[in-house]
Amino acid sequence: MTEKIYTRDYYGKALVDLGKERQDIVVLDADLSGSTRTSMFAKEFPDRFFNVGVAEQNLMGISAGIASCGFTVFASSFAMFATGRPWDQIRNTIAANRLNVKICATHAGITVGEDGASHQANEDIAIMRAIPNMRVIVPCDAYETYEAVKAIAQIDGPFYLRMGRSKFPVIPNRLPFEFGKGQVIERGKDVCIVACGIMVSVAFEAVAILREKGISPTLVNMPTIKPIDKDLLLELTKGHNLFITCEEHSIIGGLGSAVCEALSEVQGVTIKRLGIPDTFGQSGTPDELMRHYGLTVENIVSFATEG
Repeated sequence: MTEKIYTRDYYGKALVDLGKERQDIVVLDADLSGSTRTSMFAKEFPDRFFNVGVAEQNLMGISAGIASCGFTVFASSFAMFATGRPWDQIRNTIAANRLNVKICATHAGITVGEDGASHQANEDIAIMRAIPNMRVIVPCDAYETYEAVKAIAQIDGPFYLRMGRSKFPVIPNRLPFEFGKGQVIERGKDVCIVACGIMVSVAFEAVAILREKGISPTLVNMPTIKPIDKDLLLELTKGHNLFITCEEHSIIGGLGSAVCEALSEVQGVTIKRLGIPDTFGQSGTPDELMRHYGLTVENIVSFATEG
C-alpha cells in the first residue's frame, strides 16, 4: 500500500458529481469549506451552497429546514464541531423527524494531530451511534469515501459519515461499498480482525506479519458501524474464536462496542478491542499519536499472538 489520498478530497469529488446528476443536492458548511472540500461543490454550484459561518447549531437547523422542503442536504464541518456543538439539533430536529440530512465530518480522531485534544473527536461515533434513526459510516480510504457518499445520497434519512484529516492508504482487494455490509478482504481461519477507517490499512499490514508467524488471519473492513453487519459477524464466529476490533476512536461506544453487542450471546468467543483508551487526546504528529495510543501494527500482532 503505497498510494495515500485524502478521504476529504474524494468527498468533494463525490459532491460535485452528485450536483451534476441531481438538482436536489444542497451543501452547507460552517466556514471550513476549504478544509472539508465542500468548496469544490461551492465553486460548481454556488446557488446550492451555503456557508453559515461558525455557527454549527444553525448549520444543522438550516439543513433540517432545507431537507424538510424535499432536498437532499449534505452538512459538513470538522467532526468535533459537527457532532458536539449541535447535538441537540441533530437529535431533536434531524433524527427525530428522519430528515434527509447527511452529516459528513472531516478531521476526526487523533490523526487531526497538532491541533490537540480540543479538536480531536474520539467520541463522535459513540455520540452519533446512540441517536435513534442515525446511520454511521466510517470509510477505509478515499475511494470507499466516494462510493459511500454516492450511496447515502440514494437512501432517505439521516447519516453520519466520518473522515480524517490525514491521507489514508488505499486498500487493495476491497469490494465496492455496500451500505450495512462488512467486507472480507482477507480470509483465514485463526483470528478475525475487524477494522474501520484508517485502521483497516494498519490491520492490512498486520495480516502480512501474522502470516509470516504461521497465523492465518481474516481481515474484515466494517465501514458501516450502524447498523453493524451482524449476519457477517455471526457467520465468522463459526470459524473464529478470537476477534480483534481496530478503530481510531475511543474503545467506548464505537466499532468495538458494536461488535461486542452483536456477539454478546455467542459462547466461546473472545473479543479484544484496540482503540483509544478512555482519555483525551493531545498535540503531536499523527504518527506520534498513533504510536502513543497503541494504534499500531505491533499491537494488532500482539493481540493476535497472545491468544
